[in-house]
Amino acid sequence: MPDPQTHDQSDLIQPNAAHRYEVTIDDLPVSCPMPGMYLWNSHPKVFIPLHKTGEGKCPYCGAEYVVKDFNPDDPRVLEQHRRE
Repeated sequence: MPDPQTHDQSDLIQPNAAHRYEVTIDDLPVSCPMPGMYLWNSHPKVFIPLHKTGEGKCPYCGAEYVVKDFNPDDPRVLEQHRRE
């Protein structure tokens, strides 16, 4: 049986197709590969810490993630600190 998450979906992007991804505060926490990417040919899922500087890099593929309009005092960003 085809994987309903990726096999028959034509709107998915290749993982690491770009080397820089802009995300929003609402996307936190961010993982690589991101939802909406093919997963079968990618690396294991890893969460990218963006809550301190608004920028982060995947240790597997080197893809860079940047939070648009990053504000370290935004309560949604501060929520990401709860596990540290």
